[in-house]
Parts: sequence; C-alpha cells; structure tokens
Amino acid sequence: MRGYQELIDEAAAADVSGWDFGWLEGRATEERPPWAYAKMLAARLPGAGSALDLDTGGGEIVAEMPALPARMVVTEGWRPNAERARELLEPRGVEVVYVPQGRALPFAAGTFDLVTSRHPVDPAWGEIARVLRDGGIYLGQHVGPASAYTLIEFFLGPLPRQELDRDPEREVMAAKAAGLELVEVRTARCRMELFDVGAVVYLLRKCVWWVPDFSVDGYQEQLRRMDAHIREHGSFVAQSTRTLIELRKR
Repeated sequence: MRGYQELIDEAAAADVSGWDFGWLEGRATEERPPWAYAKMLAARLPGAGSALDLDTGGGEIVAEMPALPARMVVTEGWRPNAERARELLEPRGVEVVYVPQGRALPFAAGTFDLVTSRHPVDPAWGEIARVLRDGGIYLGQHVGPASAYTLIEFFLGPLPRQELDRDPEREVMAAKAAGLELVEVRTARCRMELFDVGAVVYLLRKCVWWVPDFSVDGYQEQLRRMDAHIREHGSFVAQSTRTLIELRKR
C-alpha cells in the first residue's frame, strides 16, 4: 500500500461532483440491496407517459436506462451536479431542472405518472403527491437509518439512535399524511469495505452530510488512526442501510 500522505493528497484532489463512484474502483466495495433498483426503474420508465427523477445527482442512473418515457424530467439541488446532468441527459431529450433544496417543485399538479429518486436528500412528500397524477406511483431507494454509522462514529464519536431521520416507518407515516398510500417498503443492511484511507477521504468529501465539518486538516488524528487500522486489518468495515419504498397517490 502507498504511503499515508500520498493517499490523502490524491483523495483530497479528486473530483467529487456527480453521483458516480468509479474513483473507488478497487479501493472500496459496497454490497447491493437484493431488489436491484436500477432494474426496477428500467422496467417502470417505458410504461410511464411522463416521469420525474428527484435529486438526480449528475444524472447517472437515468443515463443508464435503455428506454425513457415520452417526457422525462430530472431535478437536482446542487448546481455543479445539475450542469453535469445537463451534459449527460439533454442529448437524450431529458429536461434537467435546477431546484434548490427546500424549494417547491416548478411543475403543475398532476403532471407525472411516475416520480422516482435514488437516495433523495429530504423527500418533500407534499410536493411529490401534488405533482403525481391520481393513481401515480412514487418509487424510491432511500438511505436507511444508521447508514454507515460505524464509519461516521469513527470520526464523530457515538451518535444518538433515537432521533434517526431516515426511519422507514416515519417516512411512510409522512407520505401517508400527504395523501400517498403504501404499496411496499423493504430495508436491507449492506456490507461496506474500505481498503485505504484515501477511499475514506473521498467518501467523506462526497457524502458531506456524514461528517459535515470534515476536512483533512481538521481530522488528521482520526485519519491517521484509520490508516493504521486498515494497514493492520486489511480494510475498514461498515454497514450501509437502504430502504425501498413504493407509494401510490390515492
């Protein structure tokens, strides 16, 4: 394995825009949930007349789809990602709309047959219900409760479990209150394995909500302990949590 400082400098300089984790190839692995969200999405999209993908990142998952509905729209709340999504998706006729987090969706009520999202930041159920047509479907793969907490707590110390904002039961209750009915909800725990400290730095720079004040300089002590752990044990192991949720507008 290369030296500590070389790994740190390389990861600190890496481009973390978009939602493509190809930089981690050979440096980290993450088990996938059993339901194969991308395949589910590929099966649903062609049957919709109009579809909306929320928090699309750099548009990577929509770009994977072999067929799209007649009207395909995506939204993204971070401008660099929105620009990346435009470059990737507009040649396929996809509408890319920049919508800052917390803003209302700029679409008329009942516009979409299908609304989707992989890892939404904070689902606005009232807006999702509003833009769905009657009988329309929401299909999402959400980050679940205590996801990657072993890694996060390595840097921040113990965190409370009683205030988890990704609890599937709470999300379903909020969705029902907005006028959506549950079709299916499933949760999976997936093994994550990180093989060098550079992979850790890359992830913390990309997933900024994990350790919100993260910087290499500010967390030198923890990073050196992480590097020592990986060199001794071969990797650092954590668990990600994912929730599949499908809802229908009443």
